[in-house]
Amino acid sequence: MKHSFHSIVQFVQRYDPRVIGGAAAGVLLLGLLVWWLIRRNRPSAEEMERRRRERLASMGRITDGHLLDARSLAGEESVSETPEVLVYSYRSAGVTYNCAQDVSLLPELVRGYRIDQPLQVRYDPQNPGDSIIVAESWSGLWRLGEAPAGDRRPSRIAG
Repeated sequence: MKHSFHSIVQFVQRYDPRVIGGAAAGVLLLGLLVWWLIRRNRPSAEEMERRRRERLASMGRITDGHLLDARSLAGEESVSETPEVLVYSYRSAGVTYNCAQDVSLLPELVRGYRIDQPLQVRYDPQNPGDSIIVAESWSGLWRLGEAPAGDRRPSRIAG
């Protein structure tokens, strides 16, 4: 241990302190640059959720379900026309899934719902618990008097 400490002391005495300080600052700046490059390319949580919704909207398997509840993000019951969280249920391969989707960023797509209404759910066949009922490009919510977006069948809800 004494030998390595002695080597460091000799190294510091051999070079100008400004050179050593400049080298240390350069290493620090290089480290910060690498950290920034790694961090800036990481998608935000909102972007990751949007990508998940779009992936499920484009490739997810569709099944029938029904709306159980509408809540605010704080967990309180929502009486708003556009709730922040929709709680729904569906079955896949004999298993019942109860899920919730944060729809606070999609208020224009969740107007005109009612509790216990039928809906369509898109889920990942490899992970049936990963599901959505609303995305930017697809909606499984049945508006009163019409079928879900993109569905050509007649409405099952009497208006």
